[in-house]
Amino acid sequence: MENITASYITRAELWLCITTLIYFLMNGAQIFETLVFVPKWTTSPPDNFKLLLDGQGTSLKIFWIVFHSLHEITFILAIVFCWKIDPVRNWLLILFAVHFAVRVWTLSYFAPNILDFQKVAENPSLAKDLINRTSLWQTLNYVRVAIFVAVSIGLIPLCIKLFSLRH
Repeated sequence: MENITASYITRAELWLCITTLIYFLMNGAQIFETLVFVPKWTTSPPDNFKLLLDGQGTSLKIFWIVFHSLHEITFILAIVFCWKIDPVRNWLLILFAVHFAVRVWTLSYFAPNILDFQKVAENPSLAKDLINRTSLWQTLNYVRVAIFVAVSIGLIPLCIKLFSLRH
């Protein structure tokens, strides 16, 4: 590690703690959504798909766009401010790569399917194989949320490592 000042470590601690806190808040929202909201709209499709509609249901699109954007900015800032601290930086990069892969999966699978389910809510004649599609979506969502939780738990040892550098 290069010459690292106390103020550098303080900034690194701050941004790593902020991104860890936001990640845990995001996980709380994901777990709530997975355990409370998802079972409501996946039971008896397409009848409950109206819950997904903007203005008519509980569309969480804006919430998730803002939350993920904020989190990704803080995650990148944590990487930037921890850059000189090799072990922390390297693990942050690995965790970010996993996080990024799951975000790509979210944008390529989960989001388009939600959009399709919203179209079915507006026009039930578009419905096809909904029981299997919603069941698969729900099962894969458990995997996705578990990976996000694992990434956030992976941040804890990095916080501990970073705080131990002061001593």
